[in-house]
Amino acid sequence: MPAPLRESPRGEPSGLYPHSVDTFLGILALVVALVALVIALAGRRTNSRARGKADATGLPEDPRALRQEVAALKAESAQALRNVAVVRYDAFTDTGGQLSWSLALLDDSGSGVVLTSIQGRNESRTYAKNVAGWVSDTQLSPEEEDAITNARP
Repeated sequence: MPAPLRESPRGEPSGLYPHSVDTFLGILALVVALVALVIALAGRRTNSRARGKADATGLPEDPRALRQEVAALKAESAQALRNVAVVRYDAFTDTGGQLSWSLALLDDSGSGVVLTSIQGRNESRTYAKNVAGWVSDTQLSPEEEDAITNARP
């Protein structure tokens, strides 16, 4: 008759085959990981094949309609905030690391916003100023003006 399992002082089973469960769980985890790896690699191959094929559904076939579609996309993208620039600086003489910054987010016509964050030793302030036609109605700091200048294409 096999000896009954007894618990060690730490509460772990001791006696007949105490590490066989740990070995089994380790092997099971390894098998599950390998199966997951095979599934991931198979999915990656399928996605790369699908990416290679161009899907032209929903596009017009005649050249005139394609030109109109391209013109509409250009007009739409002109309003996107795609002219971006960041200027980092030290706002105060007692701080270092250029933690203050001004960020210009503008579209092709120069409309958008300038965000400024000024970091001091004990406080932080953030400002947002509207920009239209590459200028602002609100007085801009030299760093904000630099951000707008750098964002201009």
